[in-house]
Amino acid sequence: MKLSQLHGVLIDLDGTLIDTAPDLAAAANRMRADFGLPPLPLARIAAFVGKGAEVLVHRALTDDLDGRADPQAFARGRAAFYAHYTVENGLQAIVFERVPQALQQLRDRRLRLACVTNKPKQFTVPLLAKVGLAPYFDATVAGDEVAEKKPHPALLLEACRRLQLKPTEVMLIGDSVNDVQAARAAGCGCVLVETGYNEGEGVVALAGAPGLDAIVASLAEAVHWIVQRHPARAHDATTQ
Repeated sequence: MKLSQLHGVLIDLDGTLIDTAPDLAAAANRMRADFGLPPLPLARIAAFVGKGAEVLVHRALTDDLDGRADPQAFARGRAAFYAHYTVENGLQAIVFERVPQALQQLRDRRLRLACVTNKPKQFTVPLLAKVGLAPYFDATVAGDEVAEKKPHPALLLEACRRLQLKPTEVMLIGDSVNDVQAARAAGCGCVLVETGYNEGEGVVALAGAPGLDAIVASLAEAVHWIVQRHPARAHDATTQ
């Protein structure tokens, strides 16, 4: 996309803004304990992250990326996971280095910001508030606020609607193939960071994928990539 036409940035949460894997693993393992199952390693549960809480429950119960728990077990597991994650959410999560400064850089460019995540709203809003990132965003769109989660483009399109921008006027910063596919389907640009989970696979392998503009080390580097290519407006020049 032409960054001269950029007016907004959409940003994924888990693995992009914040390392949430410790909290998710704690809640998932507490759920597994309720079923008499042994705990799984943090890295294993991190690989299950990416398609929302309900898919995480299926994967954590079955210890399988493609696993599906039977309906009764899933219903019980979902209730247990939601209860445990309500307690764990934000306890061990760590905002990645220089994220607040990077978000402020985007705001200084008068770019509108939205957080777009497959995480349910009941966990998203409190977490962003708890870690102090909520004030940077003009909108937040959670996975249970739309009919389909990423890689479907619904989250991104709803964020664009709330920001009153066209998809061609926004860039998505994410951490997985789900983000690339969602951005491409929505018609947005996309930059991936290497700090996330991507269902256990490194994002470097996605280099050259249709719709992917760049792969960088972190959110701070993604913002640097955008700022270097986004022309400062007259107002910006007078305030810097």
